[in-house]
Amino acid sequence: MIVAMFVLVQQSWALEPQKLVTDARQQIGKTLYYDPAYTSLKYPMGDVPLVKGVCTDVIIRALRLQGIDLQQRIHEDMKKNFSAYPKKWGLKTTDRNIDHRRVPNIMTYFKRQNYTVKNQQYLAGDIVTWDLGKGLVHIGILSDRKSVGSNTPLVIHNIGQGTQENNILHQFKMIGHYRIPQHVR
Repeated sequence: MIVAMFVLVQQSWALEPQKLVTDARQQIGKTLYYDPAYTSLKYPMGDVPLVKGVCTDVIIRALRLQGIDLQQRIHEDMKKNFSAYPKKWGLKTTDRNIDHRRVPNIMTYFKRQNYTVKNQQYLAGDIVTWDLGKGLVHIGILSDRKSVGSNTPLVIHNIGQGTQENNILHQFKMIGHYRIPQHVR
């Protein structure tokens, strides 16, 4: 009698903050438009065309190049813990086409993973969220470059005109600061 035993090994990755910044920066000049339209995506690893996207797509794309698929991770966590996620959109279940592309869902996922940074030490590769007012929120990746004349990190983000790198860190009310550990499961 032969008994087969299978061991499920959860893959882990070594996140490199500098590479995360470089991967986000490579979207500048390629992601040219802000387009929030709902799009059916393949799963996992689904993406809208690189020429367009929203602020979350900058983060999603950069993390994917590090081996972290937020589409799959958020979808799986939401399926198991739906009540922990915001109900802003009136959903009764998960939607793997859009859930990972919503800032409040990314914030919830990062908090649930204990990625929250409690101090104001801003490092390249950190992810920050803002309240823009009128119910709008935004997300970006902190750069390794600083604004001219200060020690304020630039931000790589898409706030309406494609992916850009500029000085917005303290322009809006910050509502989240996250750092993904270098060894992620």
